[in-house]
Formats: sequence, C-alpha cells, structure tokens
Amino acid sequence: MSAPLATRLAAAVLHAAPPPGTAEAVALCLRDFLACALEARDTAPSRAARALAQQEPGDATLIGLAQRALPGAAAFANAAAGHGLVREDMHAGSGSHLGIVVLPVLLALAQQRRVDGAAFAEAAAVGYEVGAQLGRHMVNPRFSRQWRPTGWTGPLAAVAAGARLLGLAPPQAASALNLAANIVGGLNEWPRDGGDEMFLHPGFAARNALAVLALAAAGAEGSAAALDGPAGLFAAAGATPPAALPLFAEGDAELRHVFRKALPLCNFAQTPAQAAQRLRHQAGAIDPDDIAAIRIRASEAAVRYPGCDGTGPFQRVLQAKMSIRFCVAAALLHGAVEERHFALPADPALLRLVALASLEIDPEATAAFPSRQGAEVSLTLRDGRQLTAALPDLEPADAARVQQRFAAAAQARLGAGGAARLVAAFAEPAALEDVGAALRLAEPAA
Repeated sequence: MSAPLATRLAAAVLHAAPPPGTAEAVALCLRDFLACALEARDTAPSRAARALAQQEPGDATLIGLAQRALPGAAAFANAAAGHGLVREDMHAGSGSHLGIVVLPVLLALAQQRRVDGAAFAEAAAVGYEVGAQLGRHMVNPRFSRQWRPTGWTGPLAAVAAGARLLGLAPPQAASALNLAANIVGGLNEWPRDGGDEMFLHPGFAARNALAVLALAAAGAEGSAAALDGPAGLFAAAGATPPAALPLFAEGDAELRHVFRKALPLCNFAQTPAQAAQRLRHQAGAIDPDDIAAIRIRASEAAVRYPGCDGTGPFQRVLQAKMSIRFCVAAALLHGAVEERHFALPADPALLRLVALASLEIDPEATAAFPSRQGAEVSLTLRDGRQLTAALPDLEPADAARVQQRFAAAAQARLGAGGAARLVAAFAEPAALEDVGAALRLAEPAA
C-alpha cells in the first residue's frame, strides 16, 4: 500500500526545487496583487473586511492603510482587497485565483519572522504549483456550477506555501495539508446575485490557512487520508484522486500558466470583451443604434459558468462584471472596458446591446480550453452587413502594464514619494533581505 497522498505531497512541498524563471513570475504576481489591493481599498467589500480587521489590532500590515492588525485579520483583509477589482491573477486549468490566497498568507508570515525574497519566491511557487495541480484534477464545468474553485484550491495552495516557508517537519506538513482539506468551501451562487461572498472567499481561505499552519506546527494531526480517502477532499469534489501529484514535472511550473488579467472582469468575459474591442477598433465608430444583433461564441466553460450568461437586471456591479453580454456591450459602446463602465444603473444604450446579444458554445473553443480561451463576436447591422472579430486566446496584461498599474495605484494611495519607495522595493522581490519590512512601505504615512 502506498502512503496517503498528503504524506507524499508533503515531501514534495518541502523539497521540490522550482525551475528557473519562477522567481520572476512570482514577482510579477506580487506586484499585480499589491496594485489590486491598493486600488480596491475603498470598494464596499474591502471596507467591510477592513472594519473587521481593525477590531483585531496587531503588527501586520493592512495594504494601503495606516492601521495594522493581527496576522490572520490582515491576511483576511488583504486577500479581500486583492480580489476587489476582479482583476487578480488567474490559472485557467484549475479555474482558480491562487495569488489572492497564497500571497497574503506568505506576507503575513513574513511579518512574524524574517523572510528573505528568495525563500518567499520559492514558497510562493510551491503554493501555486500545489493549488493548480489539485485544481486540474478537481475542477470542471460541473464542479463549478456549485462550488467556487478558489475556495477549494486556495487553502491547500496557501498551506503548502506556508509549510515550505516555515520549514515544517514532514509529519507536520502532511497534517497541515490534511487539515486544510477541512477548510475548503465557497458556493457559486454569488455570480447570479452579485453577492460579496466572492470577495470574501479568499479572505476566509487565507485566515484559516494561517490557523491550520499554526495548529499543525503545535502538534495537531489531520486524518492521514483527508485528501484521497473515501470521505476525503477528492471524494467530496466528485473527483478521482490522482495516483501521484508531481510538482514541477519535467522542469515545468504551473506559474508559467498563470496570467494577469487585462480587464477588471470575470476571466471568462475577458476574451469576448477583447474581441469586441478589436471589432470596434477595426470597424471604426459604430453607431450603437445601427446594431441589430450580437452573436457571442465562447467555450462551454465560459458559457456555463454561473453568472456568465447573465442578462440582467444588473443591480450589483459584480453581476455586470460576470456577465459576458454586459462586458461585450460595454466594449462595443465605449471601445474599452474600465471600472467606470460598470457604474449602475447602466446606460440604457448599453442595456439595449445586452438585450440584442446571444451567447453560444463554440466547439473549437471548448476543445482548446483551458490551454487557450478563444472567443468570437459578430455583429449584424441594420443595413444587413456582418462584422466579426475572433481571438484564439485572451490577451493578458504584460509586465509593462502590470508595472504601470502598480505605480499608478501606489501613487494614488501613498503619494509620489511613498509610491516611489514601494515600487523600488518590489522591483526585484527575490533580492529583498526582509520581505515583511518591505511591505511596511505599503502603509501610508499616518
């Protein structure tokens, strides 16, 4: 009989060597996370998470705020803020936003003990790897119709990252992973309703991951087969446990398959909205009144994901950000999709376009998913003309755009001087001598 999956996975978590290039990928994800958290600090869910954290004063940084909190409270609030724009990093193969759980947990740990940038990057790479690998085996359109993927993969990813950073003993790391199987969760009803659960899922995961790590380090023991037993994690997900879960197999890393969103909206709306932007730019000025019909084609995963087929009424911003039709309509109307285009009540001209849009499953896009996320948008004009634009895959935000957003968000929250110091510190996070001390630069002057 082979050892339980968690026992074998713990050994890999503690000893696997991330391949070259992962530190740079972690740095990009970290800058993107900080930018999102800074920019989203004043959204309603972020304010609620901040209010909760401020009830637990401590010495951990609340990104973009002058106050500090206990590590668990800070991780909760930072995770919620990092998700606040719906512009966080994405791993399509697991359907998960891993950075908004892994990074706040590691940042909280880095302010409890001295952690250098190289150790931080290594631990983060391991966390992304574990969450992505588990998600590839669990998450599919059927799973996602009920469960929030990030709520299932995020806790395991963060606990794996934390176990690596803390250097837990193998039995402790295995117990941490098994205990983490008991803190997964998150229903997927929110996309239709626009509820705030989405923003809070990573907060719950991050806070509970820190608790699990502390418990395992103190001697708490999880069930040995909590991952692959008959009543374990995979069974609960309706999935078959993998025979093995090799990390960084053949020199690859799941971080190489993580991208940073270009637009502040659902992953599955990214490519359709970008195709609509391209169509608008290629055709020049299109009078919205001349549009008679809009046909949108995307993968089954996109069309079937809860909320992505939304037609309104749009009573909450998150309903609009999830709706492929709304995002395509905004792109056609404005030539861009920015935060301001989700102001509600929506423009009547935009709602008219939403009503004209049909959403269909594209077999080719379905077959290519998750390696590629293609989409096509076609317009029928009143004069009978047909206009079409298609993209074989979404276009992520490149490193230059991530850096620009980071600098802009930092300046808006911290002022020119504070932003310059923060941006300089995180230009090469792997070279930092003390990540926790550098994070203090994300606090504005009192």
